[in-house]
Amino acid sequence: MASIRSRKRTGLLFLDFRWQGRRYREQTTLIDTPANRARLQRVLARIEKQIELNTFDYAAFFRHAPGVQRPTECSLALQPETARSGGTPKEAVPATPRTGHPTFEDFARQWLREHTVEWRRSHLRTLESTVDGHLVPRFGTWVVSDISKAEILAFRAELSTQPGRGHRPLLSNKRINGIIGPLKQILNEAAERYEFSPPTANIRALRLRRTDVFPFTLDEVERILAEVRPDYRDYLLVRFLTGLRSGEVDGLKWKYVDFTTRLILIRETRVLGADDYTKTDGSQRDVQMSTPVYEALRRQEAVSRGHSDYVFCNRLGRPIDNKNFTERVWGPLLRYLDLPVRRPYQMRHTAATLWLAAGESPEWIARQLGHTNTQMLFRVYSRYVPNLTRQDGSAMERLLASTFTGTKRADSADLSGPGTA
Repeated sequence: MASIRSRKRTGLLFLDFRWQGRRYREQTTLIDTPANRARLQRVLARIEKQIELNTFDYAAFFRHAPGVQRPTECSLALQPETARSGGTPKEAVPATPRTGHPTFEDFARQWLREHTVEWRRSHLRTLESTVDGHLVPRFGTWVVSDISKAEILAFRAELSTQPGRGHRPLLSNKRINGIIGPLKQILNEAAERYEFSPPTANIRALRLRRTDVFPFTLDEVERILAEVRPDYRDYLLVRFLTGLRSGEVDGLKWKYVDFTTRLILIRETRVLGADDYTKTDGSQRDVQMSTPVYEALRRQEAVSRGHSDYVFCNRLGRPIDNKNFTERVWGPLLRYLDLPVRRPYQMRHTAATLWLAAGESPEWIARQLGHTNTQMLFRVYSRYVPNLTRQDGSAMERLLASTFTGTKRADSADLSGPGTA
């Protein structure tokens, strides 16, 4: 029996029916409302009627990507109700380029191919995931010039109701911006090529909430290093005292460790299981080794050099997998020490706050972290400086007190006149 059902996780409707002895479930981007169920019921009735008459053509009814040879699960080209704009939902029929303009899916695929050479592999993977997971299911069969500003805003509003990753109840503004951003880029490019007014004018990114860093104190660092597994102690020590990003330390190779000058040369990073260029050009830097870091790397040299190209590796000589480390070593260790669980990335923030506490130059700290200037340093870490260094105005108080006290005493001496003691 064919039916209309709703996904528990997303609340979106889908069609569930059987054809030629197989079960098919066609996804939609419609939320579960009586009106949307009524619309889908009409679509389902057409499908059942065609199946009964033996005239149902799956590939014709549901639009598929080029090259698909058999029916597969794909998204229906159904447009959600545009309640805010007062629009009337269109019929669930695959779009035909009436104006000679391509469909959104076709142009998005072309846009990805043309710009692939510009992007890092990790960025390309993110864009492909966004296009396949969100944009094509929503706008895939629409002609690019038919997508309006109202539809984009309605789509953004729908995203704000979808569940987030992990334990987050809803998608964050940052993630929503990460979905709408590529949509705007694709439509702006299409508008320029096919000479229509871009529908993205004045659609601003959602405001992001400021997130606080959560570094460890020096006492907590010492506790962690004392209790961690011996084979991970130097790994953590290097992370705590250099501020290297996860991908930078996991992808660090011996050819980039210079014991003579006591420098760690950051030239690559580990992203999605492969070595890649650093996050930005500014991330290409030389990190100075403190004495504890120098000694830790010397100890690690005896363990892995000659066994692997990577400084920190597993028994097979492969670099440390950050997800595996987080789940099997890092998280259990913090819970054992009764410390709030936080991402390993907080070790980078810890290095920054410890340098500030030691009174290091902000410019030097920014260079160590791979920042092009000190702006981020003061914005992100400023509130930790008074707590850690006591540089909270008390130094000025002491200076003023000593200065004005000295002046007052001198004035008193002048007023008392010569010969008075």
